[in-house]
Amino acid sequence: MTAARPEISLPSGFTWGAATAAYQIEGAAAEDGRTPSIWDTYSRTPGKVRNGDTGDIAADHYHRFRDDVALMADLGLNAYRFSISWPRVQPTGRGPAVERGLDFYRALADELLEKGITPVATLYHWDLPQDLEDVGGWPARDTAERFADYTALVADALGDRISTWTTLNEPWCAAFLGYGSGVHAPGRTEPAAALKAAHHLNLAHGKAIGVLRDRLPSAAQTSITLNLHQVRPLTESAADLDAARRIDAVGNRVFTGPLLRGAYPDDLLADTAHLVDWDALVHDGDLAEISRPIDLLGINYYTPTLVSGSDGTSDAKAPRNDGHGRSDHSPWPGSEEVVFHLPPGETTAMGWAIDPTGLYDLLRDVSRDHPRLPLLVTENGAAVDDYVDPTGAVNDPERIAYLDGHLRAVHRAIADGVDVRGYFLWSLMDNFEWAHGYSKRFGTVYVDYASQRRIPKASAHWYADVIRRNGLLPQA
Repeated sequence: MTAARPEISLPSGFTWGAATAAYQIEGAAAEDGRTPSIWDTYSRTPGKVRNGDTGDIAADHYHRFRDDVALMADLGLNAYRFSISWPRVQPTGRGPAVERGLDFYRALADELLEKGITPVATLYHWDLPQDLEDVGGWPARDTAERFADYTALVADALGDRISTWTTLNEPWCAAFLGYGSGVHAPGRTEPAAALKAAHHLNLAHGKAIGVLRDRLPSAAQTSITLNLHQVRPLTESAADLDAARRIDAVGNRVFTGPLLRGAYPDDLLADTAHLVDWDALVHDGDLAEISRPIDLLGINYYTPTLVSGSDGTSDAKAPRNDGHGRSDHSPWPGSEEVVFHLPPGETTAMGWAIDPTGLYDLLRDVSRDHPRLPLLVTENGAAVDDYVDPTGAVNDPERIAYLDGHLRAVHRAIADGVDVRGYFLWSLMDNFEWAHGYSKRFGTVYVDYASQRRIPKASAHWYADVIRRNGLLPQA
C-alpha cells in the first residue's frame, strides 16, 4: 500500500527540524567544569520559578543524548537546532575553553551527522555565565567582547562539524524579560538597563558574525533568531495605531533596524530618550558591526500581539495579556501605557491565542521588508496539558491541530513568494519551561521526569508522517 498523497507539499529540500535549548534539557548543571549561569541562580532563588523547579537535571540530555538522537532519527528529522551552554564551555565567561564541555558538543554533532541529521547550533540561548552578570551582565558593554571571545572558542572547536550557526536566540527576551520585567533571569527590573542590554546583544551578534566569518569555512551559514511580534491594533483609532507602533518599535525594530538596516529607528529613540542617552550608548562603528550581512534569519512565532492605547477610546475591560508573564514591571520601555489584550479564540496551556494567520502575516511582512533574506521558522509549537493514558500513550490532538494550522500558514507564505527554507518545531521533548518550571509541556516527546523515560506523543508520529510525505494531508 502506498502512502496517501499530501494535499499540500513543501518545496524539495525543505528543512524539517526540531529545537531545544541547553539549560532546558541538558541537566548535569555542575558536571565536567560547568559553573552557574544566570538561570541556575535565578531558578534557585525562592519564588522565581514555579514549584521551585531548576534545570539541575532537566531531561538529563547530557547523559542521554545518544538515545535522544536515535529518537530524532526515528522521527525522520533532517536538522536539529540546539544551543551551546556558555558556562559549560567557558565557565567564567573568560579565559580558555573547558575541553570536557566542548567534547559533549563534539560527540553530539558527530552522533547527529552519523544519523544524517544536520546540526544547527545556537551560541546563546539565555545562559549567561553568572560571573559575567556579577560584573554588569548584558547592560555592560564588555559582555559583547566576552561573547566574541567565546564565539571564537566554539567556532574553532566545532567549525569542522557544524555548518549552520545562530548567534543569539530571542535577544528580546534576554534584554526585556531579563532586565525589564524581571520574569526571566537575571530578574532585574531596570528599563534603562534593558535598553542597554538590547544594544549590547546586538553588538555581540555583530562581533560574533565577524568571528564566524573569519574562522569558519566559506560555505558555513550564519544567522540570528528573533521572536518578532506580530503586532495588531485593537481598533483603527489613532491611539491604538500608535500603541501598535510603539510595541513594534521596542519589540521588533530595536533589533531589525540595526541588524538589517544599519540604524535604530527614529521613533524608538524618541520614545525612549527619557531612559537612555543613545548617543553615548551607541559608539562609532557599532552600527556597521551590528549590520554585518547574515545568510538566514530565524523567526520564532507562537501567538499574535493585540494592543490598544490607554486614552479611553478602546475597551479597557477586555482581557489583557502581553504573553510574557506576570510582573509589576513592564518589559516594554517607552510603552508602559499600552494595553495588551487576549486575542479571541482558543488558547494553548500557556494562555496564548492560537492564530496561524499571525505566522503568515509575519513571514509576509519580513519578506516584504527584507526581500533578499532567506527565512527559517526556528520555533513554533504549543503547550498542552499532556498525560500518559492507561494504555501508555500520550494523545495530543490539540498540538497536532496547532502544528497543522501553522504549517499550512508556512506553505501559504511560500506559495505567495516568501523564501522560507525550513521549519523547526518547539520542542523535541518536554523540558524546563523557564519561570513555569516543569508545569508546561511543549514537547512532541513526553518526558517522565522521575524515570527520564521518553514516550513519543501522537504529535511525534504525526510529524514523522509529515516529514516522510514532505507535506500535509487534507484536513479532517
